[in-house]
Amino acid sequence: MDTESIVKDMMKIQKMPLDKLMQQKTFTEWQQEAFRDTNLAMKNLQTSASNLRLQSSFNSYGATSPAPNSFTVATTANAMSGSYKVQVTSVASGAKLNSTLGITNTAGTAAKSTDQIGVAGKINVSGVSIDVASTDTFADIAKNLQDKTAASVPALRASFDNTTSRFFIATKNMGADQAFTMEFKNVDGTATSPALANKIINNGSDTAAGIGAADGEIMFDNIKVERLKTNQTTVNGVTINLLQAGSEATINVQSNPEKPLAMIKDFVDKYNETIETLQKQLVEKRYPDFQPLSDEQKKDMTENEIELWEDKARSGLLRNDPVLKSAMKDLRNAFMDSVGSIADGNIKHLSQIGINTGNYTEGGKLFIDEAKLSAALTDKPDEVMALFTTRDAAGNGVGARVYDTLNNVVKNLSEKAGSSSSSVDNSTLSKKIKQMNDEISRWQDRLTRVEDRYWKQFTAMEKALSQMNSQSAWMQQNMFGGA
Repeated sequence: MDTESIVKDMMKIQKMPLDKLMQQKTFTEWQQEAFRDTNLAMKNLQTSASNLRLQSSFNSYGATSPAPNSFTVATTANAMSGSYKVQVTSVASGAKLNSTLGITNTAGTAAKSTDQIGVAGKINVSGVSIDVASTDTFADIAKNLQDKTAASVPALRASFDNTTSRFFIATKNMGADQAFTMEFKNVDGTATSPALANKIINNGSDTAAGIGAADGEIMFDNIKVERLKTNQTTVNGVTINLLQAGSEATINVQSNPEKPLAMIKDFVDKYNETIETLQKQLVEKRYPDFQPLSDEQKKDMTENEIELWEDKARSGLLRNDPVLKSAMKDLRNAFMDSVGSIADGNIKHLSQIGINTGNYTEGGKLFIDEAKLSAALTDKPDEVMALFTTRDAAGNGVGARVYDTLNNVVKNLSEKAGSSSSSVDNSTLSKKIKQMNDEISRWQDRLTRVEDRYWKQFTAMEKALSQMNSQSAWMQQNMFGGA
């Protein structure tokens, strides 16, 4: 009797529920993989959508400086078309003080930052006193000048340069309030110290007085903009960078729709590509007769047969999924609903700027009338910007709504299928796969016990048959004389 073949055939029947469970697990893993791929596509789309909610993305104005040696210009989202007269009266500057001559060390040679100064005293910087010990190095003194003035006005930057053997001292900030004086005193502070001065500024004086700084100032359409502490200011949506004082010049601010137009078109292309893929997945046909193949089944098939089979088995993984169907609906509404917080009479609907959806069977793909969109960006850039970027209690703009909707879609897909990049995965499908693994383990233990029982039963039967054959031969020999 071929016991091994009999046990193998009997175990095939016993393993049928396990094989079915393994198929279900494989299908669930395929589903999880498909959901994660979709989630990644949605994350990438969300990244692309982030610019739609930012005012800076809709800065459709441009301007150039007619006096680039005096000032440069750039526009912000609040710029307005028109011509403006600009003149730089003065640029902002900080105060600085450098050693007039190279400084020598105690040996009479060119000093290095690690050399000791050799003179004790005090340095007074606009009321801030810094002690100097004769053993301090030039680097120590530069550091103390910075540290001791860090919390005062002015705060200084200081360094000792080995190449020129000079101190380079300057204020961290700019503006007229950064002007300072520097006095050099003896240790007791009662008298000036020419010796210490010669080791710091080396200009033949014991006081550096009136080290000046200046505010920046411009005229903008005959309006004085003064007391600038930096060389950049923004007036009426135009950012002006001050380079040097110069004559009056006229800048022209003009609407330039190319940047926001390109941004919107780029997003719509990515959106349509993503939606088209998603729509195909939602309606893709499912073939119930084509289940995932087991390793045993694959042994009897060619690679081409396996590939064709699995193409059918993988079809329809996301068919009619409620999470994705809801995402499609929410995204369509996010685009096509009007913006309730925008006043009547202004642009409050995408269709007003030439962006519409096709029919429902196309899954909410967007179509652009480029000429109409370009005209809206040229003629009413502020209204287009508000249409996309508004955020208030009365309702969010299109860009903000789309970004938030995609954020919710990503969150919902992560809750359903998890993420391959996350170390903690409590998603619905991951829990389901874990439960299947536990059930598979229990089935494998059960089948091991069943197979052991079969082998014991057949071994006992074989032993009994052997005994019967022995008894039959003995009876035949003794009762019938071996005939």
